[in-house]
Amino acid sequence: MTAPSPRRPPARWRRYLVIAPVLFGGGLVAGCASAPKVVPPPPISIEQKMGWMLRLEDRRVLRDPPPPPVPILPQAKGKPRLPAVAPPPAPDLVKLLADPEARVRRRAALAIGRVGLAEGVPPLAQLLADPEPEVRQMSAFALGLIGDRSAADALRAALKDPSPLVQGRAAEALGLIGDTGAAPAIGELIRTAVQAGTLAAIPADETAPEDPAADACRLAVFALARLKAYEPLAAAVLDGAGQPVVRWWPIAYALARIEDTRAAPALLTLLKSDGRLTRAFAARGVGAFKERAAVDLLLPMAEAWARDPQTGVAAIRALGQIGDQRAVPLLLKLVQARDMDAGLRVEVVTALGSLHAPAALDLLLDLLSHPSPAVRAAAFRAVRELDPQSFLVVLSGLDPDPQWSVRAAIGTILGTMDPEVALPRLTAMSKDSDLRVIPSVLGALVRLRAAGVGAMLLDRLKADDFVVRMAAAAGIGELKPPGGDAALAAAYALGERDATYVARAAALAALARYGAGAAMPTLKRAMADKDWAVRIRAAQLVKELDPKADPARDIRPAPTDRAPAGYEVPSLVAPTVSPHAYVDTAKGTIEIELAVLDAPLTVENFTALARKGFFNGLEIHRVVPTFVVQDGDPRGDGEGGPGYTIRDEINERPYLRGTVGMALDWADTGGSQFFITHSPQPHLDARYTVFGQVVTGIEVVDRLQQGDTIKQVRVWDGTTQ
Repeated sequence: MTAPSPRRPPARWRRYLVIAPVLFGGGLVAGCASAPKVVPPPPISIEQKMGWMLRLEDRRVLRDPPPPPVPILPQAKGKPRLPAVAPPPAPDLVKLLADPEARVRRRAALAIGRVGLAEGVPPLAQLLADPEPEVRQMSAFALGLIGDRSAADALRAALKDPSPLVQGRAAEALGLIGDTGAAPAIGELIRTAVQAGTLAAIPADETAPEDPAADACRLAVFALARLKAYEPLAAAVLDGAGQPVVRWWPIAYALARIEDTRAAPALLTLLKSDGRLTRAFAARGVGAFKERAAVDLLLPMAEAWARDPQTGVAAIRALGQIGDQRAVPLLLKLVQARDMDAGLRVEVVTALGSLHAPAALDLLLDLLSHPSPAVRAAAFRAVRELDPQSFLVVLSGLDPDPQWSVRAAIGTILGTMDPEVALPRLTAMSKDSDLRVIPSVLGALVRLRAAGVGAMLLDRLKADDFVVRMAAAAGIGELKPPGGDAALAAAYALGERDATYVARAAALAALARYGAGAAMPTLKRAMADKDWAVRIRAAQLVKELDPKADPARDIRPAPTDRAPAGYEVPSLVAPTVSPHAYVDTAKGTIEIELAVLDAPLTVENFTALARKGFFNGLEIHRVVPTFVVQDGDPRGDGEGGPGYTIRDEINERPYLRGTVGMALDWADTGGSQFFITHSPQPHLDARYTVFGQVVTGIEVVDRLQQGDTIKQVRVWDGTTQ
């Protein structure tokens, strides 16, 4: 049944000649004289598998499409059959969950979680029965990343896993998916640990306990905080009188964020703890609850700001939130302290504004000429809170502030004033030469519903500056002027020329407010946008407008310029060292160990930008005392980036003091902006990519202020710096 071949098969087919059973699973055609030997494909190395997983998760897909069938060529007369070589398997994350290597199964589970498709839930749920605890705990973590509630039953069962590590990750995942029904079982996990004395010997400020049972308890406590589940938490960590039985800081953190005033008595007790973190989180809680009984405890904490800034800042903020006039004398004293840094002074000024203390007015007016733009902006806000008329009088007698950020703050403040006095000033400010001021002016005009603002916004949709277009789009979505829908569709098209996503995404969000009829054509176009971040936003908006739609598949795969083989380079799949970055500033050098195993593409992006000199000379554009220092924005207004986005690489690393994370607008919008935490921030865990940890120079991080600059960022990877 063979016939001579008219020509020799192309080389690309000769390598993968296969017989019908290999391709199609059927039997040989009856009567064939002979069958070629089937040669299996070369074995796939661990490094290749790691590269597959990295590529698939970066493209946000679970598998590659199967290869096209290879034609079966007839045997040439008088020539032996060539051996048939089976094609290599198509990379598939779900199939890799059955790999004989536990580390491959674990890594595949994480990749499926990062892809984020609900299709990944059933195989991950099955993996919760894997014999290796490390694999099971990663499966639980990955289910939390997907966030689909269909995983709830499997995760609840995993709360009873013999490994505390798995129990903790299951609790965390249940918190991430918002399964409030699991709260009692999570609380029971904590209660059992407390009764067993697991937490008894842990210091109040211990951040990363080595005991797996204690770490599981930490994750469970944070899960109840996410779920706002007071009663299960109280049953586990409070006694019959409502007092804490342990004073570990995660307990204070959870009670502070749980938004239930029944936690106030316990927080008052925790304010007296020996642990600084415990006191700081307790202060946050009593401030949020406006608990006046805490004032006498907070005052000495605030007064000791120089000795203990962590609790001092928390106490100052809490005093401002509570609004008790007993705090005014101390705050007046603090605002005059000569050796207080600008960030802390901003907190004191803000607290005085919240307290509406007339005695502070003269001191605040003096601060309008403070060297720090952040302090001047805070002083303007506080003066407006205390005496709007004085604010207007002072403003009319001052030249425009030389710093754009202060002028932008004034624009925002004017949006809270009487339109009759605010509009003339805002109209003049709309011509500011620094375009970074314009968004705040447009926002103020929208808030005041100024006459003619609709036409102004439509005109600004054509601006060259993408942030101005973003602000104009947001205003149009708020006011919905006639013709705004067509203008927003045109603005999206105009924004396709931008390297960055922000203006296009803003146009889509505003257009969605006009309804499905107006928005759907542009939203569907945007689901194929060149930037994955825009595709994500478009899919979210489509789902909001049409809950029956399933756009998650339509936006995939995520676009990338990287060739498939580029994911298998040794620096990504088999690094031999942990690279270090050295951030040089006028206040010292910060050394960061980069998390190349947990966030390889993020680390690669950061180091590539550093070596190009991208960060050199950039200002620290955001400092929030006891929270973060943020940099990496060439614009300085929080909206700049490198001109592209990278995918999130969410991992299990917690946000502790000195943790380095990637800043985001929403999922997968990272680029160049990064932040360093001053203290633990559990609400960021599993939400923002951790890609480094400060190993030396944390005191430099503490000294950095808004407006300080990065001289350069040097990278050491074992060979170069």
